[in-house]
Amino acid sequence: MEQHEILNRHPLLDEKGHLIETGYTKSLILDYDRKAIKANGLRIKEWDYYLIANRDFAVALTIADNSYMGLDSISLLDFDKKWEHTSSPMSVLTLGKIGLPSSSKEGSIRHGNKNYEISFENKGAKRILNFHMDDFLDGKPIRGEIELDCPETDSMVIVTPFKDKPKAFYYNQKINCMPAGGMVSFDGRDYIFDKKDSSAVLDWGRGVWTYSNTWYWGSLSSKVKGVPFGFNIGYGFGDTSAASENMLFYDHKAHKLSQVTFNIPMKDGREDYLSPWTFTSDDGRFEMDFKPILDRASLTDVGIICSDQHQVFGLFTGTAVLDDGTKLKIKDLLGFAEKVRNKW
Repeated sequence: MEQHEILNRHPLLDEKGHLIETGYTKSLILDYDRKAIKANGLRIKEWDYYLIANRDFAVALTIADNSYMGLDSISLLDFDKKWEHTSSPMSVLTLGKIGLPSSSKEGSIRHGNKNYEISFENKGAKRILNFHMDDFLDGKPIRGEIELDCPETDSMVIVTPFKDKPKAFYYNQKINCMPAGGMVSFDGRDYIFDKKDSSAVLDWGRGVWTYSNTWYWGSLSSKVKGVPFGFNIGYGFGDTSAASENMLFYDHKAHKLSQVTFNIPMKDGREDYLSPWTFTSDDGRFEMDFKPILDRASLTDVGIICSDQHQVFGLFTGTAVLDDGTKLKIKDLLGFAEKVRNKW
């Protein structure tokens, strides 16, 4: 698969609200401006999502402004106990008022109400994530503060159009392998993240989507023999003929992959998410077995809004081949893979 790499900085959209250039890049070089969007304002979707994880537990934090609704979310996951809980307060007709930054490189965001607050503070070389919620589960509060190191690093950035919808687009960045340190407190336990063995990924998304979509996404941020290693894999919605979003990261340098396929096992005509998966690639550079530990499943179906999510955490084992042919052996590294169907 031949892929187009965007090399020069320019606005994301032209004066008609159409994408100027599609493909991938390794940093956020195209300028996003919400005011340049010419599509229906209710279709604009903006979010920042952080996942902080180690081998034993994880926390995920989201601030999203989907125009007709806002969504803030806190998830706590315990892989040893195979337990997770997510609480996601919603707000109505936010229409950009949450004020998510137009770039991942700078700008901070804080959102909540009298019962909870989530804040992402961008200090350049570091990011500070703070959150609390008075009633996270069964009347018990949760709170935490996590500091992320932000080394100079390549990232996965993709600019995706939608066929037959010239004013729809997906502008997305994934920043992997940010060392994470801090603490989350819930139900009498302190979950300690140490930068030696805990990493974060940022999923930064801005766009105008079509109504119904299904996507696949997988991510890992870890180390191989002490060297930072991670990947972003996925496909599903939009026209990805210009580029895939598949990329390896090794020592903070990106290595572009072609097509990767998620082989989710089936049972009785349905996906069997907790049985072992495999991942294959058309260029042979990404071949993985995946042993699931925990399925963070969520189903919302309220008329015109429907979301069926399966974010499966587990252990990856296999091989990943860098651009120069170096073959990395991966053994039992924690990451996740998901399938999500959305109508929203």
